[in-house]
Amino acid sequence: MRTLVVGDIHSGLKALEHVMRKAEVSKEDTLIFLGDYVDGWSQAVETVDFLIELAKSHNCIYLRGNHDELCLEWLLKGEDNPMWLHHGGASSVNSYKKAEESTITKHIQFFENLINYHLDADNRLYLHAGFTNVKGVKYEYFQKTFYWDRTLWELALSLNPLLEKEDRLYPKRLLHYKEIYIGHTPVTRLGKTTPQKAANVWNIDTGATFKGPLSIVDVETKEVWQSDPVHTFYPNENGRN
Repeated sequence: MRTLVVGDIHSGLKALEHVMRKAEVSKEDTLIFLGDYVDGWSQAVETVDFLIELAKSHNCIYLRGNHDELCLEWLLKGEDNPMWLHHGGASSVNSYKKAEESTITKHIQFFENLINYHLDADNRLYLHAGFTNVKGVKYEYFQKTFYWDRTLWELALSLNPLLEKEDRLYPKRLLHYKEIYIGHTPVTRLGKTTPQKAANVWNIDTGATFKGPLSIVDVETKEVWQSDPVHTFYPNENGRN
């Protein structure tokens, strides 16, 4: 029985299937998906269909990403959001143009049922982006920070590695949890393509929406499995540039 964390998929279903095969995912595993299931590659509808079906046979925890919220808003209201369209939304719009109304209704329910964070029995926190309240996630005032915040990762990166947890200057946000698993900010911005750890924060977004792979991490052993670079599964597409 493993707990496996899956990074940002961004409609790269072929890469998801590939990395799940490499990790030999079984029905005994718990799968925690960090959000951003859509916006990027061409298989938005197919990706969400796959996730809905996967939950029928596997123990899955689906977190909410900012792109999932943006896609849901479009599905509900049909309003153009130029910024969203530019940052991957256009591919999701094209995908949903071919979807039946019953499929769209089912997907709306999927997006609405996503959760903002998950805290496991070993005090590991999982969320898409971050939080800002020094008391922890339960005290967060502005809930959208769970899937938009970048300051948690920036804080972890900027922390002096010589600073001890007992030091009064040690960030209180990082003291509440054994480990924190996030996506949202691709580690490719650091020139990396593997999951990165800073302080007790693990960033699993390895740039699947750009030129990087999709990653799965075992939270106990820290073993990592990665797909081939996602763009290689979609050679005639640009993804998000």
